[in-house]
Amino acid sequence: MAAVAWLVRDVAVKQRSHGDAPVVVEEVRGFFPAAASLRPDDSERDGLFVLDREGRELGYVVRTQPRCQDIIGYCGVTDTLVALGPDWRILGLSVRSSDDTKDHVRDVVTDRRFLKKWNGLTWDQAADLDFRKAGVEGVSGATMTSMAIAHSVKARLKASRDEIAARPPFAPGWRDWGMLGTVALAAVMAFGPAAWRQRWNLPYQIFLIGYVGIISGDLLAQSLIAGWTRSGVPWQTASGLVLLLAAALLVPWATRRPFYCHHLCPHGAAQELIGRFRPRRLAITLRPDVARALGLLPGALLLLTLVTAMLALPLDLAGIEAFDAYLFRTAGIATLAVAGVGLVASAFVPQAYCRFGCPTGALLNFVRTRGSTDRFSTRDAAALGLMLFAAVLNWQYVPVLVWMKGLP
Repeated sequence: MAAVAWLVRDVAVKQRSHGDAPVVVEEVRGFFPAAASLRPDDSERDGLFVLDREGRELGYVVRTQPRCQDIIGYCGVTDTLVALGPDWRILGLSVRSSDDTKDHVRDVVTDRRFLKKWNGLTWDQAADLDFRKAGVEGVSGATMTSMAIAHSVKARLKASRDEIAARPPFAPGWRDWGMLGTVALAAVMAFGPAAWRQRWNLPYQIFLIGYVGIISGDLLAQSLIAGWTRSGVPWQTASGLVLLLAAALLVPWATRRPFYCHHLCPHGAAQELIGRFRPRRLAITLRPDVARALGLLPGALLLLTLVTAMLALPLDLAGIEAFDAYLFRTAGIATLAVAGVGLVASAFVPQAYCRFGCPTGALLNFVRTRGSTDRFSTRDAAALGLMLFAAVLNWQYVPVLVWMKGLP
């Protein structure tokens, strides 16, 4: 799981820094003759470190697109590469590509002074540059194109600088403290005296549905896990959810007991309540081959999640699970349908959604240890297969990106 998360994160960083037109080493050698490789930066700068053959940092490059797509010159946007030295001063600018008129772009590129106006400025100085005071004027005959480049460079550097400065402080809210208490209560329900757990099981299930599901809405889901893997973990703004995910991953690994699915998931609690009160005549026993076939669905949804996260596909992962249905005021139709079908099915087959429809449960099952009986199994083979698949997508992300761009 750690390997898959790292691979997904690495691709996401590359996608943000490269966009749909990856920067290659040959482009930067005009500024860094000894450049041998590029390493994506996972900070808000979203650029690339330039490295020599020994892995030493020579400098840094950042492109204006696709961040500045709304800054248009005469008839299109221009992608400009900004090169900075190891002291974070600008070495120069180069035009990578442009949708603007070719003659206008040529006039800008061949102008001896325009692209050098930024040389020697620091990142912050360029982000705050006053064009009039700095003498940045449009190139004659290509004023709109050249000034669009100037505004793009300034906007790109300023946006990243402001994002770094705007990181929120660590300030837990009521939902975070509530989740801390809920996790502690779940630990008591998981590891406390059996008689006590049995006595309070029903009120606790109602609490999970009412508070965790409907009031706070803090549930684990593939959309959340994939988003955090790609963009980073929001330690400052969602510390309660971070604690919940940490507990869901670490407790089963350390204790051999399922934790989140059995003691923290509102949807699991809702299915247990339905099973508690349903008439026995409604119960259905699935044939073994049918159960095995249905048991493949959570794995297939995990694979879909992995592909979506790696390739940044425009698929709303919330729609493949039931959990957003508890936020019923904003839930989508697909989420409500999955939740409804899962609850109805649980009236006939115990924990039907957990067993045959939940990719998050399948993901958490990968980390659960089983003591002396833990051997290499189908579960481990599936996990290894997902990791290898992620490794291939990571390795071939540029050809895949080019292929996807050519799709109709």
